[in-house]
Amino acid sequence: MRGLNLLIQRVTPVRGRVAAVLITSASVAMVCVNVWATALLPQPSYTPLPFAPEDVAGTAFPILGALLVFQRPRLVIGWLLCLGGLFSALNSLTMNLALLGAAREWAVPSEAIWTLAGLNWRLTILFLVVLLPLLYPDGRLPSPRWRPLIWASVALLALDVLVTDFMSLPGRGDTYPLRFSLDMLTNAVILLAFASLAMRFRRADAEERRQILWPLVAIATIVVPWVLGNPVWWLASFTIPLVPLAITFSVLRYRLYGIDTLITRTLVGAGLVGVIGGVYVAVGTASSLFLSDVDRIGGLVAALCAGAFFHPIRQVLQRGADRLLYGSKGDPVTLAAELGRRLQHTDPAGGLTAALEVLRDGLAVTGTGVRFSGGWPEEATAGTLEEVARDIRLVWHGEPVGRLLIGPPGARRLPATHNERVIAVLTPYVADAAHAVRLVGALRRSRERIVTTREEERRRLRRDLHDGLGQSLSGMAMSINAARHSLRVSPETAERMLSELRSGMDSVTSDIRHLVYGLRPPTLDELGLAGALAEMAGPGVTVEVRGELSGLPAATEVAAYRIAQEALTNARKHAGAATVRLSLERGEDSLSIRVHDDGIGIPAERRAGIGLASMRERAAELGGTCMITAPPEGGTTVEAVLPVNLNVEM
Repeated sequence: MRGLNLLIQRVTPVRGRVAAVLITSASVAMVCVNVWATALLPQPSYTPLPFAPEDVAGTAFPILGALLVFQRPRLVIGWLLCLGGLFSALNSLTMNLALLGAAREWAVPSEAIWTLAGLNWRLTILFLVVLLPLLYPDGRLPSPRWRPLIWASVALLALDVLVTDFMSLPGRGDTYPLRFSLDMLTNAVILLAFASLAMRFRRADAEERRQILWPLVAIATIVVPWVLGNPVWWLASFTIPLVPLAITFSVLRYRLYGIDTLITRTLVGAGLVGVIGGVYVAVGTASSLFLSDVDRIGGLVAALCAGAFFHPIRQVLQRGADRLLYGSKGDPVTLAAELGRRLQHTDPAGGLTAALEVLRDGLAVTGTGVRFSGGWPEEATAGTLEEVARDIRLVWHGEPVGRLLIGPPGARRLPATHNERVIAVLTPYVADAAHAVRLVGALRRSRERIVTTREEERRRLRRDLHDGLGQSLSGMAMSINAARHSLRVSPETAERMLSELRSGMDSVTSDIRHLVYGLRPPTLDELGLAGALAEMAGPGVTVEVRGELSGLPAATEVAAYRIAQEALTNARKHAGAATVRLSLERGEDSLSIRVHDDGIGIPAERRAGIGLASMRERAAELGGTCMITAPPEGGTTVEAVLPVNLNVEM
């Protein structure tokens, strides 16, 4: 084998192409002569065709082998196809010439011709059935340990020629046991040669696996009619060209997809034909026995039964074919069930990692990840995601969540259109888990802001009370004491000090009102929610109230007031609106606040500011929602829905 590779390497590309053309021309010419010879012989009973399978091989293998030599002259695979096809054509020609010479009583050495035919057939087996599987697809053995198999096959074929063509002559004794043993050993060598393909497939990467699968599928189209035998085995003559075609196609176009789909659909289709046909025949036979007088009803019953079995059998066969090609990790139903079990035993934050791990294992890729919209939270990954092969948009109930990132296939994995089914089944789970992570993250951030805001508010109150109100009250106490001492000595000074003290008390009262307003607007207690909003809105805003607003929780009132205040402020400062409408509606379980203006709306490129975020956060703190939209008629609409049945533990 090393000598053949060295010889091919020494041949220049031009000479190699010329040699391939000469081999192909000689092979095709011999096939044409053989077809002429076949027409002069009686038509054989085993085939209705005017040519033999060897003629098809003698034409297809050299032509496609020459094409491969033209594209890859240093690759031994093309030369094996050319030489195997040449010896196949020579074998068929010598056999037919021997038969034609015997029928026409030509003076030809028939024994020598039959010996040459046997030698050509064994060389065909050597090149196409032993060497080709061992060296496909890169022209090298899977490992040096397979080299003795080549020498064993050469020795067996040479010994077979010796035993069959020389020792079987009259007077040499019975050689059948020896020939039978040689045939069994030759078959064992052939099986081992194809076993090398299985070992190569097991260790191969994704591209080489695709290269191996295509010829195997083509070989199956030859083996099936051959195994079935008479009267259909001659159909293999039409499928023989598929083998060199698949080899040439897979070598030259190695980035192939869809071979697994071809296999699964073939298996499913064949299984459906067999099972449904069996059901139809069984029901038809039973109906002919019990409903012999109403044969039309029997046929209808058979058809209905076959149709009823179609869908469930197709699903079972599809899962079986998927499991055969990909194992349990490639079955979308199994993956979905596994993901469901893992999600039941993980918290919402860990659900996304579990979904990504199941998707990565199901697709057998290097890694998967989710990149969230807006860059927050941080990107979640499972495995190694150095390269992104697929980028899929994640949507949760119409809301964009982020992008699903899928890495390239890992080692020893066939990238397949079957993966689309896995992605279609698992992507909704990933979108749900990603949305849950966003909610958990938003809740955590909201709680952090609440705690931070509360502590900042306490610090502000402490500072205002200590540095402002406390100092003012201390100064007032000192002024009172000074006034008491001055009252008898200098009444005018005492009166002036008391007057200043009265002004200081007004300032303290203002400070107290300011502190109280920061905690809760006093107008809510004085006028109620509707009155407080009407006073804050002013004369240019239309206020509509539907439902009874009394008895609302304090937290709901404050949140509604602050949301409406922020919305009105934005409408006045930024929208340039001519009219603003504020409406309140009390429902059974919620309070709806709606502020609509006819201003310029929200620019598409503008990012949400602190005010818009604070409105959403105030609603989310109570378990409500707040949406800021730009309706088609123009302007801006702020709609908030707040719960009115709060269970707050103080």
